[in-house]
Amino acid sequence: MRSVSALRRAVSSSSQCTRCFYSYYSLFMTSPSSSVGCATTTTPTKKTFWMDEDLSLSRRSFRRSFRRSSATSESSSKDETETKKNTIKVTFTEKTGEEITVNAEIGKSLMEAAHDNDVELEGACEGSLACSTCHVVVEDQNVFDKLPEACDDENDMLDLAFGLTETSRLGCQIIAKEEIDGIRVKIPAATRNFAVDGFVPKPH
Repeated sequence: MRSVSALRRAVSSSSQCTRCFYSYYSLFMTSPSSSVGCATTTTPTKKTFWMDEDLSLSRRSFRRSFRRSSATSESSSKDETETKKNTIKVTFTEKTGEEITVNAEIGKSLMEAAHDNDVELEGACEGSLACSTCHVVVEDQNVFDKLPEACDDENDMLDLAFGLTETSRLGCQIIAKEEIDGIRVKIPAATRNFAVDGFVPKPH
């Protein structure tokens, strides 16, 4: 009888140990843990909620940052596209032979584009057709043919220009538009300014 009782107590004790093992095993598997090298540190179950909340906040912050980054990239790409649509490429060949390519805003003159980008193109009368100092030579005949015909006042000033050619125009009268995108103009080696003393350019 004693042997039977002892056997029952041993079986009962073994069952309790088994249940205890599985209980601790479940706790270990469901609790957050952090690993450093080969050592593993388990976090008490009571802190699980706060760690989950911190992780959730981190994920939300990451998503916000990603959305802001994507929006900035899209905005930047959109601005670049709009800039391309609103401007054309113009290449100035300076007196020294140096070529400078700039973005000229559509609707502005080549003289204004040159001044906006520090290109050495004069403009004594500020585009009021009272001098020939913004004289340029269009290098491509096909592009020159796309320009509107020069008016009488422009032709009068061109007659006074230094180094006049068949494709000469005043930079103040060439207006940037899509049809002449990529235009190349040469700045003559010298200029002549016959504007009378006391001349005051008309305000724009």
